Amino acid sequence: MTIQSHCVSFREIPQTTKIFSSFLEDFSKVARYYSYPPTLDGLKQSAASVALDPESRRTVADVLRAQNKSFGSSDAAFKNLDRLANGAVAVVTGQQVGLFGGPAYSIYKAITAARFAAELTRQGIDAVPVFWLATEDHDLDEIDHASWVTSKGLHEYKLVPEKHAEGSRVGEIVLGSKIQAIVSEAAYSLEGPDSDAVAHALRESYTAQDTFGSAFGKLMARLLANLGVILFDPLEPQLHRVAAKIYHRALDESGALRDALIERSKELERGGFHAQVMVSRESTLLFYNVDGRREPLRERNGKYFAGKSSFTLEDLHAAIDRDPEGFTPNVLLRPVVQDVLLPTAAYVGGPAEIAYMAQAEIVYKKLVGRMPCMLPRDSFTLIEPAVARLLTKYDLSFEDLFAGRQAVRTKMEQSSLPRALAKKFETNEKALQKLLAAYKDPLKKVDKTLLGALESAEKKMLYQFTKLKGKAGRAENFRTGVLDRHERIILDAIYPHKGLQERTLGALPWLGLYGGELLENLETYAGESGATAACSRQHLVVVL
Repeated sequence: MTIQSHCVSFREIPQTTKIFSSFLEDFSKVARYYSYPPTLDGLKQSAASVALDPESRRTVADVLRAQNKSFGSSDAAFKNLDRLANGAVAVVTGQQVGLFGGPAYSIYKAITAARFAAELTRQGIDAVPVFWLATEDHDLDEIDHASWVTSKGLHEYKLVPEKHAEGSRVGEIVLGSKIQAIVSEAAYSLEGPDSDAVAHALRESYTAQDTFGSAFGKLMARLLANLGVILFDPLEPQLHRVAAKIYHRALDESGALRDALIERSKELERGGFHAQVMVSRESTLLFYNVDGRREPLRERNGKYFAGKSSFTLEDLHAAIDRDPEGFTPNVLLRPVVQDVLLPTAAYVGGPAEIAYMAQAEIVYKKLVGRMPCMLPRDSFTLIEPAVARLLTKYDLSFEDLFAGRQAVRTKMEQSSLPRALAKKFETNEKALQKLLAAYKDPLKKVDKTLLGALESAEKKMLYQFTKLKGKAGRAENFRTGVLDRHERIILDAIYPHKGLQERTLGALPWLGLYGGELLENLETYAGESGATAACSRQHLVVVL
């Protein structure tokens, strides 16, 4: 596979938060919110501080063996599990269990974790990659669909489960028989030399009996087989029993934690940043399952509430002892629970996760006294050859797409004229500039102030000339409809829904076309031995 690419600073990408830009490019501005810099040295320092209770390590390793067996994980994953049980540290990442693997960045997170674990091992610190499946989330709307670019354009596959209680944890929602037709449609749309293998993995993973969590785990086990990534489903009751001590402490210290988090939010805002997670005067860090619904646990006047039910502090402590799996952490406590269960040297996160870790640092410090190294995930836009040819045809760059559809269309119109007419516009535009340039010296001799008027006249003439060129392009499109089709192809494939491709499009169509070699190439390219050092921690635009 031949790969070409260039990198783009996240500062240039719309909607990048200030805290994430600073984290990547000027860490000193945000260092007080994180324990280690996002570097190899920071990772090594963090790994040296890892300490996990041996009994907890054994329990978790045993649970993960059973889980990964059910997912059908590779021999490489089980070898890494043995290393984890015997003292290796973990480079952890995770993601919601989106339909058909969710957006492509789920795969990119796994690639990043595997790459850093391998590098840490080369440095003499045994490390393995772990992928945390966010099966305890209850936001079904965020995971019940997948978007691909097919031969017919951008298409969304969506599953509405036959039986679903609103607010249920997604890892407990069974897919049901409706999934079969959706899988068949998706599998049929795949193209390329490896499409049969990807379709087979899809059919094996997404069955009527599976849940969103188990299906996601099975698919990732097959796609990531060569990377040896250990899959982790936190729904397992045994894991909650290990984590129960943190649930107790989060309850007992909820007031102090809440006050500290509110102050941290104010501190971030005073520094010109923002608080990714809103914390109110009633917030705790826990959810509690009540009548099958995952409800936020809130505190008012010494009483606790989840949905319509109320509890005393003693009630909740007794419930944790009796039924710890009824409790789940919120977004700020989840990473702490993760690190009570795993020997985490680093967490690989996306922009939003890196941002809220500036708040989670408070929880880490108060509950476990240690925060691991935070590392940004690899970030890619993949451009297939046919789309790359369209960019060249219309003289468009990846960055041009940030300006919006209207600006893209204007540039396409100006580049879409028949060859002879386009040549005539180009020749006459240069002739006009040359004609006006001939007036400079004569006007300068008469009155220097006239040069400003000449420059203004030139800008107006060239503007009208360019406007006429655009109108001619629109007329050509009206006649043929080519621009409409090409604009849709470019934006759907590269910048769908006005955002980075990796946040909308799933990776399976690319894996069908390019196979597992694609993941190997991206892993290599993202490392220091690929691309260039100047591109580290930037967005990579990859032309396949």
